Amino acid sequence: MDRCSARGSAERPDPRPDELAQEAQVSETVRGVVARSKGAPVEITEVVIPDPGPHDVVVRVQACGVCHTDLHYRDGGITDDFPFLLGHEAAGVVETVGAAVTHVAEGDYVILNWRAVCGECRACKRGRPWYCFDSRNASAKMTLADGTELAPALGIGAFVDKTVVHEGQCTKVDPAADPAVAGLLGCGVMAGIGAALHTGNVSIGDSVAVIGCGGVGDAAIAGARLAGAKTIIAVDRDARKLRWAIDFGATHTVDATTEDVAEKIQEYTDGWGADVVIDAVGRPETWKQAFYGRDLAGTVVLVGVPTPEMTIEMPLLDLFSRGGALKSSWYGDCLPERDFPTLIDLHRQGRLPLDRFVTERIGLDQVEGAFAKMHAGDVLRSVVVW
Repeated sequence: MDRCSARGSAERPDPRPDELAQEAQVSETVRGVVARSKGAPVEITEVVIPDPGPHDVVVRVQACGVCHTDLHYRDGGITDDFPFLLGHEAAGVVETVGAAVTHVAEGDYVILNWRAVCGECRACKRGRPWYCFDSRNASAKMTLADGTELAPALGIGAFVDKTVVHEGQCTKVDPAADPAVAGLLGCGVMAGIGAALHTGNVSIGDSVAVIGCGGVGDAAIAGARLAGAKTIIAVDRDARKLRWAIDFGATHTVDATTEDVAEKIQEYTDGWGADVVIDAVGRPETWKQAFYGRDLAGTVVLVGVPTPEMTIEMPLLDLFSRGGALKSSWYGDCLPERDFPTLIDLHRQGRLPLDRFVTERIGLDQVEGAFAKMHAGDVLRSVVVW
């Protein structure tokens, strides 16, 4: 079939060069939150959304949580590849797909994730895709209006009306789920739940302690409750956060400003220590509290992110004599395709209170203020909604 007959009209003239250029250029300009330099306040500016590459998709963002990781990007704590397009805990609707996309289709309701497994690295080939070393990102690059290429936070960049991601970064879930709630599985909430369910392998009747009761810690508490833990001990320095922890399923609380954490954990577990202790803070002192607060042969899970200069020194004999497991948890050792739909279904059934993580709903122009509230510990999550 020739070109004319394929278009259904043999009499239509060939397009002019300016028409071809117009057909090829379908990129659009939207609003986005950008961090231009280290520590500088973020700003809303024009972001150019390009045509998606073969395996890319354009997603119209409906909601995106304000995560500590975004603040770390703004403050230069991750890389110095400014300017950054911030935001990554998002849910939305697929609007446009690349020519080779098979994973999702236009109109699909999706949660965005930063672990798009490659299927080819040694972790994937060994049946451990939650350790994938080559997570996929979009090939098409979003830019500022002047052509400056943007670095999207965690390969997503979702404080924007529309974003471009790899198809594997989209996980379809029940469209009845509130986007402000669903999107939180994209990072912090999944990290905490997975730290309990996957990394810590919490099971029915276990005793669990969680040190640090922000969003990740409370998610770990919710995960431990979901797994059937009998005793769940929340540890924090903020009385308000300890009250929040009770709402997510904590059975006991420890005020770390006045009480010895390891001793109190042992007291609440008949003198033995907890089967699993999850450090959601990520500091040397909290990791030691977790280590000495666990039972013999118990498990320590580090899900809080330490900074590069932090070190730890301990007697090697203590590490040897107590046995057990010392684990780190990245993204809760999750597989988005396995975990997101299931957790959304559990939430819809009333068995997982994901909605309690949403402290406030804000506009795109309120992200900088949300950073301040988060730093002060006033919120679990501020969520930008469109």
